[in-house]
Amino acid sequence: MGDRVSGTPEEPWTVARLATELQSYVARLGSVWVEGELTQWNVRRGMVFGKVKDVDGDFTIDAKAFTSTLREPFSQGDRVVALVQPEYWAKGGTLSMQVRAMRHVGLGELLARIEELRQRLAAEGLFDPARKRPLPFLPHGVGLVTGKDSDAEQDVLRNARLRWPGVRFEVAYAAVQGDAAPREVVRAIEQLDANPDVDVIVVARGGGDFQALLAFSDERVLRAAAAATTPIVSAIGHEADRPLLDLVADLRASTPTDAAKRVVPDVAEQLDMVSQARARMRSRVTQRVAHEVERLAAIRSRPSLARPESLLDAHLSEVRQLAVRADDLAGRSVERAEHGIHRLADRLRALSPQATLDRGYAVVQTAGGGVLRDAADATPGDAVLVTLASGTVDAEVTEARPAT
Repeated sequence: MGDRVSGTPEEPWTVARLATELQSYVARLGSVWVEGELTQWNVRRGMVFGKVKDVDGDFTIDAKAFTSTLREPFSQGDRVVALVQPEYWAKGGTLSMQVRAMRHVGLGELLARIEELRQRLAAEGLFDPARKRPLPFLPHGVGLVTGKDSDAEQDVLRNARLRWPGVRFEVAYAAVQGDAAPREVVRAIEQLDANPDVDVIVVARGGGDFQALLAFSDERVLRAAAAATTPIVSAIGHEADRPLLDLVADLRASTPTDAAKRVVPDVAEQLDMVSQARARMRSRVTQRVAHEVERLAAIRSRPSLARPESLLDAHLSEVRQLAVRADDLAGRSVERAEHGIHRLADRLRALSPQATLDRGYAVVQTAGGGVLRDAADATPGDAVLVTLASGTVDAEVTEARPAT
């Protein structure tokens, strides 16, 4: 059908015929149920003109309806299911959708979808407390994702600066309601997560009804928060209908004001804590010094330190006794040694040749120096040396008388 050409250059269709053919073709398409979000909704003289945008994309259709066919009140931002029939206006060359019926997407259906998503993400571990990161004690910079000029923005900024005047914010504005909200919130989270000066990111909105908070249960937002390396604080501000972002975030704050209290410390409280800590330290140091002074005084009062020589008094008498005993033993040892020496000297003298000489004996030596012991060894005329007890005598053998 795409390659079929109608008419010829010689016999072309008229514009009216083309418009009529298109009108007829579109009329045969019939009606279809579609789901989307109302981005425009204007009522004029019994007719309603609006735009319906795809929930997950950028596709938009023009829609019109008679007010008599609508059984519920609708407004911009509502999520609806509509029965539409395409209509082609031949004279204007425009295509629009005639709404035959429309109803809000049921709350039960939305809740079922969110519950299915909650169970699926829980099975993946995105809600696991073990993956949640602690917030820094004093962040260098705080990222804030919120609506432009919103009350939530003012609450976070004002309360955080009241607690810590020097806190620095990086604000990334995003739609916080409607079809564009998930995409813009994801972009803002990724932008702040890539900023090295941002240590914690707060996603804030000042509450709202269940449908107004749907963007914060959108799977794209939840996965962006889970993938961020920077800790995420969810501050949507709704107790009854808690969005799934509260489960994925590293910390849930009940309100934007509560988030401001969570991300920065109170300077007054911290100064008071420092003062208390200094007072405790001063008290403990004082107590420790006093305790050590008392210990030193007690040690100094001991006799061994007050009069150190008293440690020797108990041993002085013993030392003296030992000295006397040592002197006595040494004297006795010397005396015994002296007596022994005398005895040895007497024995030595008794065995000495001199003692024999002293008794009147003499030693006769030949000219060669040998001792003459036998008369047979002497020859008359031999010169001999006679040693006496005192002195020597040179002599000559006149006669030798050997023993018989």
